[in-house]
Amino acid sequence: MAAKDHQSEPMETASETLHRIFDGQGSVLGNQIADESSRYDALKHAAFPKPAKTRRIAVANQKGGVGKTTSTVNIAAALASKGAQVLVIDMDPQGNASTALGVPHASGEKSVYDVIEGRSGLGDVMTVCPDFPSLDVVPASIDLSGAELEVADLPNRNTLLKEALDLYLRQSDKHYDYVFIDCPPSLGLLVINAMCAVTEMLIPIQAEYYALEGLGQLINTIGLVQTHFNPVLLVSTMLITMFDRRTLLSREVYNEVKGHYPSIVLDTTIPRSVKISEAPSFSQSVIAYDPRGIGAIAYGEAALEIAKHSKQVLEAIDARRKHNS
Repeated sequence: MAAKDHQSEPMETASETLHRIFDGQGSVLGNQIADESSRYDALKHAAFPKPAKTRRIAVANQKGGVGKTTSTVNIAAALASKGAQVLVIDMDPQGNASTALGVPHASGEKSVYDVIEGRSGLGDVMTVCPDFPSLDVVPASIDLSGAELEVADLPNRNTLLKEALDLYLRQSDKHYDYVFIDCPPSLGLLVINAMCAVTEMLIPIQAEYYALEGLGQLINTIGLVQTHFNPVLLVSTMLITMFDRRTLLSREVYNEVKGHYPSIVLDTTIPRSVKISEAPSFSQSVIAYDPRGIGAIAYGEAALEIAKHSKQVLEAIDARRKHNS
């Protein structure tokens, strides 16, 4: 009888087991493992709503080393892992997004450079990410570094990518839920092309003392693009990266940025993580490389927040479109 009663007890979850084992000892590590496990479980069962229309998002910050490319590939991979159809366009001549998504991008290979130069369409240079069948990638190679000078005299030099993307989305049999464009760490012609091709900006900001340095310059550039080329462009998302919850500085930076931009800073922060840094050397996103790790969990939570904001962001873009028509 006792055995039968024992069998009828509900099984505890992995996180409950870890809490039971570690909590009595007050182990910081145990609490951390239990927290990660429960967050992983919650994310695994979360419903990621799909946007009513394709969201076109450029990820930019002219300050290098803020986790721009890392955020692009991992948010895109997280959304694709939850069933969204995603396109990533690498507009950085370094080609780091292409590397992290396992796509060849050697000099001389077909890439976004051929699209900007008008020799190929986006569909001609596109590759599927090996880890996620619903994630398409337009790679960039070092050849792209010459494009700014080569197209500088063209009258439509600022809208070359927009024209190619508009054409591809019109003709494609696939419906994309998201298009992400990874920008180089500059404010040159490639970034202007990206800003003209999208309706949203996602700005990653590192949790460090100089976090807001240069942000004003980026916002000013976005304002110029809105005025002259793309009036519907919206800064929809800011994401705090390299966050260390143990330090007062990280919390102060988060609170300062959140205070300046309360409606667009994600609640999710991205921690420093060895696995996030390691993943690209294996030609993978951290979502594929270490799916249960804290880096993948954090990017998954950020992607979920972005997905849940779709309705209000698309409404804001429509309002801007009507206002400017």
